[in-house]
Amino acid sequence: MATTSRDLFFIIIALFSSILFPQLSSLPDPSFYDYLRESNLPAGIVPKGVTNFSIDVKTGRFTVALPVPCDAKFENQFHFDYNISGVLSDGRIGNLSGVTQKELFLWFAVKGIHVDPESSGLIHFDVGVADKQLSLSLFESPRDCTAAESQPRAVDFSRPRDLEKQSEEIQSTMPKKSEDIQSIFGPRRSRWALGF
Repeated sequence: MATTSRDLFFIIIALFSSILFPQLSSLPDPSFYDYLRESNLPAGIVPKGVTNFSIDVKTGRFTVALPVPCDAKFENQFHFDYNISGVLSDGRIGNLSGVTQKELFLWFAVKGIHVDPESSGLIHFDVGVADKQLSLSLFESPRDCTAAESQPRAVDFSRPRDLEKQSEEIQSTMPKKSEDIQSIFGPRRSRWALGF
């Protein structure tokens, strides 16, 4: 009788194992959006369409891949590159690259993102010398992102040359006043031409 109860015990263990372990192994891998939520960040700070990502759960360093560079509109327009990288921690992303934000007519590189305590309902985007606050509710779920026509040139205030260079580029596209006057009144003439 002892051998029968021992056999029955192994059959029961095998049955439970076959039922329990396939369910555990078939659990889906967490998405990048799941990692954002686990870090007390809204999933919508990264647009829909993440094709691949890697994350070091010890350090929080991550890289996210999108199918194409794209733009998304919240209160402001945001541009996302093919690859976005940074360091994920509780309620914040630091050392962020691959995200720019448009303010008026200038693009600013977003260096970091952090969420205020839950009661405030604000999320902050660090663009170097400024901190843009937006409503946390805008970022609750990932948004559609439209393919970008061109990659914006971001101003990086940690490097003053970027600001000067972008200012020069904007000025070079604007017509000069003397050219405007010439086009209205014809070719430039000497003021003191004497006609004898």
